[in-house]
Amino acid sequence: MTAPASPRRILFASLIGTTIEFFDFYIYATAAVLVFPHLFFPAAEPAAATLQSLATFALAFFARPLGSALFGHYGDRVGRKATLVAALLTMGISTVLIGLLPTYAQIGVWAPALLALCRFGQGLGLGGEWGGAVLLATENAPPGKRAWYGMFPQLGAPLGFLCSTGIFLLLAQVLDEGQFMAWGWRIPFVASAALVLVGLWVRLRITETPAFQKAVERDERERLPMATVLTRHAGTLAVGTLSLMATFVLFYLMTVFALSWGTSQLGYGRQEFLLLQMAGVLCFAATIPLSAIYADRSGRRRAMLLATLGIIAFGLLFEPLFAAGHPAQVLLFLCVGLGLMGLTYGPCGTILAEMFPTPVRYTGASLAFNLAGILGASPAPYIATRLAGSHGIAAVGAYLSAMAALTLLALLLVRARPAE
Repeated sequence: MTAPASPRRILFASLIGTTIEFFDFYIYATAAVLVFPHLFFPAAEPAAATLQSLATFALAFFARPLGSALFGHYGDRVGRKATLVAALLTMGISTVLIGLLPTYAQIGVWAPALLALCRFGQGLGLGGEWGGAVLLATENAPPGKRAWYGMFPQLGAPLGFLCSTGIFLLLAQVLDEGQFMAWGWRIPFVASAALVLVGLWVRLRITETPAFQKAVERDERERLPMATVLTRHAGTLAVGTLSLMATFVLFYLMTVFALSWGTSQLGYGRQEFLLLQMAGVLCFAATIPLSAIYADRSGRRRAMLLATLGIIAFGLLFEPLFAAGHPAQVLLFLCVGLGLMGLTYGPCGTILAEMFPTPVRYTGASLAFNLAGILGASPAPYIATRLAGSHGIAAVGAYLSAMAALTLLALLLVRARPAE
């Protein structure tokens, strides 16, 4: 018999899963900049190879809404627990397979094709993971602590990033460039299998959420949750999607684009820049709980509105701070940007969960989150690279500020549902 769910076990289960999922996701992001252009797209000239590699990175964001529809259906019909286990397996298997793929030199054009397929699988798994983890936390939260509980799966993003960046830094210390490019880059992908096994063990030991159990007892489950979301909650879905635009654009500018531009155009070494990013991600992790505390006291929407105003202002700092030969300025740039990311990311899961009723909450919250990923995150590194190359870094900051202004307008329309 499954042991009764304790708050500690519930929060750990929500945190460990998203940490693993984001670790898998970020090791791809790092490899897409440092490794894949050379091993999977060598026929193109360097700039074009990087853009092609970033295109496969973006592919996962288009898979994520499909994952939210697939896993959301079963999460709203069968239950949160079983669906979370399936999502973790999908992501884990896809990641391990990337680490086993032959390169372009070995099988030609099949190599980037298989890479894209595995990246699609990563997106499918993460599309189902995030919403279920947030609901596992928020649907078990006591009164007055919903944002605090909903913050735990959000911590998986900075923890996953720290783990992924840390392992690449470690490999850089123990392997030379030839060893790393020949086989060392595969280690993080294959090693993620051990993390997945830990995540599965934890999640198989939790019980179903009280909110879903009540929906079953009341016979409130929808036959087709996705159809219900699209027909009855389309406006809520649109507002929820746009309310996360700035969150996604900011994060992928501060990670994927910054790493690519900083190492290829500004002259920073890969190891040096990854260390600077890790310091910034510590600020990201620190501001997530701060935002959750404020959100429980003053409201989720107010917390996100203030963070979004900060992001608009931060866009003006891109050109003076993100420059060559000034690592202290770049450190400040990354700390401020990723600190703002934590302030907007902490309450965003809770605010989305509160916008949808229990019978379609998994589907609705997951779909809004992942559509925001398509519109915000997936094109961000590509657009930023093109803007920086043609108009300079200031144009990238203006792009961020414009997306944040759109988010600000959407947040003014957010309305939470009463507690059920």
